[in-house]
Amino acid sequence: MPPSLPQFSAARARSYIFRLPLFTRCIILVIVLLWLVSLQSAWDVQQWGALIPKEIGLATMYRTNTFPLVHANFFHAFMNILALTPLLERFEAEYGTLTTLALFLGPLSTIPALLYTFVEMGIGLNTRVLGASIWVFTLIAMEAVKTYRTNPHFVIGTTQIPTWITPLVVVLFVSFLIPNTSFLGHCCGLLFGYGWGLGYLKFLAPPEWILRWIEGKLNLLGRLPHYVSVDQKTYGRYGVLPTTNAPANPDIALRFTDPGQRLGP
Repeated sequence: MPPSLPQFSAARARSYIFRLPLFTRCIILVIVLLWLVSLQSAWDVQQWGALIPKEIGLATMYRTNTFPLVHANFFHAFMNILALTPLLERFEAEYGTLTTLALFLGPLSTIPALLYTFVEMGIGLNTRVLGASIWVFTLIAMEAVKTYRTNPHFVIGTTQIPTWITPLVVVLFVSFLIPNTSFLGHCCGLLFGYGWGLGYLKFLAPPEWILRWIEGKLNLLGRLPHYVSVDQKTYGRYGVLPTTNAPANPDIALRFTDPGQRLGP
């Protein structure tokens, strides 16, 4: 008898939603609220929050943080929330709520945004981008590096393909199949994700002793429901150590390689 397809369970979905950590919940809420606000015509939320290279200055640097939170329409916001939630929830469970807050409202948004801005202005373009998919691709790249360390290849026929290139393939498919998506914006997100996964950018995380001091001073764990403490993280400060018993392969190495455009579907 053929195996049955997995059935959707409303109870399981509800349980998953109720277990989401604090920052993940807040980001979803902000995305939804900004989409609702965008339905009115008195204030153009997309124009206010989008990343527009030639409008970046000292007074408008906020755009490097707001552009992942605003979306072009309901479908854009819904699909990005659907893709972002499990990845962001995993990241927050691994690194803690304060670290996630500091990174996502700081360098994890600002560095890809400035990189995009410099490249766009360097080639004489001024394409605005918006949407949380830059975070999605950053997190996918981080996960791809983890996967590569424990499972370096997947096989198609007789061809071995490195698992770390999976996000690049996804970016190409999204760019070809979904109109008005930003290939450059997604690549900027991937670059940060690979840099973090390889350990080159982890110095951007705030020192753990500062986080412990803040948590203890403000009693965040006792006051905030669904808060993930520095000492409650699922996997430890710098991710999951490989658990495979397979011998190390010395040959494995990973190194670097006008409505506007939206980031993601």
